Parts: sequence; C-alpha cells; structure tokens
Amino acid sequence: MNVRDALEADADALASIADSPTDVMRNLVHDRTVRVAEDGSHDPNADVSDSQYSGSDPEDLLGFISFDAREDTVHVTQLDGTCEACKRLLAEPVRFAERESMAVEVLAAQDADSIETAAEDLGFERRGHGPRFDGSPTVRFRLEP
Repeated sequence: MNVRDALEADADALASIADSPTDVMRNLVHDRTVRVAEDGSHDPNADVSDSQYSGSDPEDLLGFISFDAREDTVHVTQLDGTCEACKRLLAEPVRFAERESMAVEVLAAQDADSIETAAEDLGFERRGHGPRFDGSPTVRFRLEP
C-alpha cells in the first residue's frame, strides 16, 4: 500500500469513496492536508505525466484522510476507506502531531468500524459523543501528546 499526497486529479475517486460531490472533494484537496492510500500496484516514483496521477480511478484508492492543525490539536476532518488503509492513513497526522507535541482528534460515525478500529489500534481514547452530522451521531477519539 502506498500513501501519497492527494492531487486535484484524485477528486473523482475521492468523491466516490466519500459519497460527496467532486467539487467538494477538489476544494478539500486545496484547503486541507489530504493523503490517499492506493493499492501498491503503482510505482510511486513513476513519471507523473505518464502515470495513474493524471486522473485516479476509485478502484485504485483504498482510502483517504484530510486533516488540519489548529492551536494545539490536529483535527482529522475526514477519513474513509478499508480498515488497513484507515490505520495507515491515520498514522500520518499522528506522526505530524508527535513532532509538534500536539494532540490528535478524530470524529467517527457510530457505525464506522474501520475508523474506530484504526483509532483504537493507534492508541486513541474514546472521549464521548461528538456532534451529529446529517442527524447521525459520532464518537470522539483523542490522542494526547
């Protein structure tokens, strides 16, 4: 599995994974730190002009994460994908936060087992309920420095 920075060309694939409009995902790539996990059958060192990066296929991506840092906490704004991809992707903001002595916070829908498993495997603690999104409850996870 390769993890790389998301590109604008990934917007269609991200939209498919997140069940969101492509324009929203394109803006996400511009506004946040976004990483994608891909299946590993692609050479991450291949020439960008002649590779999968000219446009990404939803079947190539195993998941994605977006996050930003504010004050003393790195906030994961979106995370989706396979269980293993979620774990690898969630490790990205954790590494950043460790270097900066910051906490990391993740909100997961109550039925998002892959996100909950990834958070727990990486040492996050449940911190109660988070806000509701589209009427669905969330669970808050936090990892302290």
